[in-house]
Amino acid sequence: MATAEHPLSHYDPTSVPSGAGRRFALVVSEWNREVTDALRAGARETLLKHGVEEADILETWVPGSFELALGAQLLLEQEALDGVICLGSVVRGETPHFDFVCQGATQGIMAVGLKFSLPVIFGLLTDDTMQQAKDRSGGKHGNKGVDCAVAVLKMAALKNR
Repeated sequence: MATAEHPLSHYDPTSVPSGAGRRFALVVSEWNREVTDALRAGARETLLKHGVEEADILETWVPGSFELALGAQLLLEQEALDGVICLGSVVRGETPHFDFVCQGATQGIMAVGLKFSLPVIFGLLTDDTMQQAKDRSGGKHGNKGVDCAVAVLKMAALKNR
């Protein structure tokens, strides 16, 4: 959880393996696009910073966060990838829809990673308010997309160790 005491996006760059020669995909939800585009930008910038070539970053958009898992699975079936970052944002509303989307997306993303034995990173913000989502996608708490890029680089290195 991002807080003033534990902000997102603060990491030791020397602890991150190089992404040179690796291919990654970003699967991004169109829902809450202001938030998800900021997550996408943070992830992309971090991958590039750590040696991934522009041509080796594949991006695709899906309608919502529930579709992130299938988007990741379809890409892994079609492309030679070292990992996928799933980026979405669900903001709590007045109905249980939030719970169903969050639970389904969480289980789906985990299942795809286990099915392919590749890092499929969970970059789904699950916030109570839109302001909280903005704070975690480049605002006062940092950018979860950066953290997800660091995670995919570390897990890809672990897979190839």
